[in-house]
Amino acid sequence: MSAFAELSGADSEWADVTLPHDALISTERYGDAPSGAAGGYFPSGAFEYRKTLTVDEADLGKVFILEFDGVYRDAMVYVNGALVGQHAFGYSRFTVRIDPFLRFGSPNEIRVACRAHQDSRWYTGAGIYRDVHLIVKEPVHIAVDGVRITTDDLDSGRAIVEVAAEITNSGAVTTTVDLRSSVNEEGIAEVASDVSPITLLPGASAVVRHRLYVDNPALWSVDLPSLYTCVLQIRDGGRVIDKESIQFGIRRIQVDPKQGLRINGEAVNLRGACVHHDNGPLGAATIAAAEERRVRLLKEAGFNAIRSSHNPASSALLDACDRLGMLVIDEAFDIWTSSKSDFDYASDFVLWWERDLEALVAKDVNHPSVIMYSIGNEIPETGARDGGIWSRRLAEKIRSIDRSRPITNGVNGFVSSLDMVLAGMKQQAGSDGPGAGVNGMMTQVGDMMNMISASEMVSERTAESFSVLDVAGMNYGDGRYVLDKTLFPNRVIAGTETFPGQIAKNWDLVKANKHVIGDFAWTGWDYLGEAGLGSVGYADDSGSSAMVARPYPWLSAWTGDIDITGERRPASYYREVVFGLRSSPYIAVQRPEFHGRVPLTTPWSWSDAIGSWTWEGFEGRPVHVEVYSDAEEVELVLNGRSVGRVSVGSDLAFRADFELTYEPGQLTAIAFSGGKEQSRTSLNSAAESLQLQAHADRDVLNSGTGDLAFVRIALTDNGGVAHTGRDRTVTVMVSGAGVLQAIGSANPATDENFAGPNRTSFDGRALAIIRPIGEGPIDVAIDADGCQTVTLQLMSVARVPRDDRMLVS
Repeated sequence: MSAFAELSGADSEWADVTLPHDALISTERYGDAPSGAAGGYFPSGAFEYRKTLTVDEADLGKVFILEFDGVYRDAMVYVNGALVGQHAFGYSRFTVRIDPFLRFGSPNEIRVACRAHQDSRWYTGAGIYRDVHLIVKEPVHIAVDGVRITTDDLDSGRAIVEVAAEITNSGAVTTTVDLRSSVNEEGIAEVASDVSPITLLPGASAVVRHRLYVDNPALWSVDLPSLYTCVLQIRDGGRVIDKESIQFGIRRIQVDPKQGLRINGEAVNLRGACVHHDNGPLGAATIAAAEERRVRLLKEAGFNAIRSSHNPASSALLDACDRLGMLVIDEAFDIWTSSKSDFDYASDFVLWWERDLEALVAKDVNHPSVIMYSIGNEIPETGARDGGIWSRRLAEKIRSIDRSRPITNGVNGFVSSLDMVLAGMKQQAGSDGPGAGVNGMMTQVGDMMNMISASEMVSERTAESFSVLDVAGMNYGDGRYVLDKTLFPNRVIAGTETFPGQIAKNWDLVKANKHVIGDFAWTGWDYLGEAGLGSVGYADDSGSSAMVARPYPWLSAWTGDIDITGERRPASYYREVVFGLRSSPYIAVQRPEFHGRVPLTTPWSWSDAIGSWTWEGFEGRPVHVEVYSDAEEVELVLNGRSVGRVSVGSDLAFRADFELTYEPGQLTAIAFSGGKEQSRTSLNSAAESLQLQAHADRDVLNSGTGDLAFVRIALTDNGGVAHTGRDRTVTVMVSGAGVLQAIGSANPATDENFAGPNRTSFDGRALAIIRPIGEGPIDVAIDADGCQTVTLQLMSVARVPRDDRMLVS
């Protein structure tokens, strides 16, 4: 806070934190928080970070730059009390040059102020929640974000790697230096290089271009994400005065309505997941190990593409997508000029949109995983003339700085005609219309929304906004897929956001229509905020109705294929079957305590089922079983007795349904096609014994700020079968060279804090996240009532830096 504020009596306790850091996630939630269900009932807040930086006198004359990958929101950066930079948007990378304000040889105070307040439709977090780097360079240097690598010219025998590097001379003397660039294949020596001299006047910048020829290139793809490293050096005589190492991939993107999306000439259907930026128990803190784990688990679940919803992805996420082979649609904005929340980015958009698009492209341009830019999500203006103007401005701005990737926009025809739809709904209801915002309206309208999106009115209103795009992104607009093949024969479509229950129908449309290149589920990974969007309620005597905004203590949306702890939910296995990636059946059991009651669902809900055959206290009572399979028939066998054989797809494609009486033991689903057994899967009931199981995803961690260990905790019997009905408080204690960063469960409605050390399990599971704080052993002890203590030992070792930048913690 400022000295003025301190003199005025404002004060708060300072706490040591490690970046990246979410300042909101550990605050106390409450039922009447202004953020409401949208923000997960977290409070608003203004936050400040302070750090002391001592700079050696010998560095006088060098350039010092702070690079922020993201600060939420309205960041103000001060050095020794002087404002040196600011940034309005909470999701863009930005840089601040600080050397003119430093005191060399003395301590310097760096101060960053930010705030979050009713400015989003979901949980945003707050603070310096992404990485910060201190970049130190000589007066003549490679500009920050000054290197562009393109590989559009390639065939099976060779690729041309075009390197464009901006070199800057911030000194007072005209200087001639050499720029050397080389390409190194992963695990192999240098495969191409070039050197060029460049002369720079004082204060001038210029671009050096090299065309490097790589024979028999290893192409980057989802299945084989081959990476190269481009190493650039500025040499002054025999001395290297600046160096950059940039990973990139060699690949080509093509898209057209006849052959769809092709990568390196091969057709690709996007099995897509919409993903918010928070990391569940970590909040918005974007720690590299968490981003990599999320990408890995999404890919294991069958996804091959991510849509960053609805803001630019972190650099750490893109790095993980490059390494693991995950395609990305990187999205710029959820808001243009029309507000969706009281204090959102709309008031800053007109002044900042160009800089934020420049930052998006600068961050993404060398990432092979990024195959498309999205300029917006459900922008109301796209159905009006001024929206056409803005659509063209944004698209052409991106094309002016990167023509190598297609451009899309997640257009919702319902939202684009919201003014007319709302007027009609008000007239029909004779009131002010539905509550719970646009999601509430979409729930009430239901299937009619697709009819509206496919209407002649929407065709006309969105024509200009779609015309500026390379790929027409459609949110909940699958009614247009076949229609537009005739109306707009040059239009390529991506289902940029779809309801989970419609994946079978939508995937058939993708497979049958080349101009429809993929489907993106809402959502691949559950997220904080929009609390209860995918919830399942049950009718009672008072006549309840489905709710998209659940009351406190609801916390998460509960609409992800994967929950906030990284565990797959039944919808994930169903989607895997639909994608053709799973041949064995999957058994999901609806919770028997609600048997016979009418479920109240939203379009984003899945059934209230879990993969368990342990239901203590429900012996002899009826239970409903779902089996997901691509076979023709499924037989269900309980303890060796057949309880029925039914056709798959009677009520829902790829699903067979059974009614039976619960009896502990073994439940087996046998899939048949052509009268022959195809595959089988079994669920076993847990025995009476109870124990804790804990498994860390890694035993060795890199010290520093980017690594984590994820410890999966389960209550099981002695054979490892989960006790889904014996939830209890789990306590995690950490000592040595690590700390408990967070502990959580998948429970979408809890008032427990992620800070720990205690957490009640949910369906028998919890997750502890350990962060290293030094080098050496990390001891973890896990306790729960009635269970023997489980101990783990991890090891934190010296971090090997990936680049020459200093990570600020």
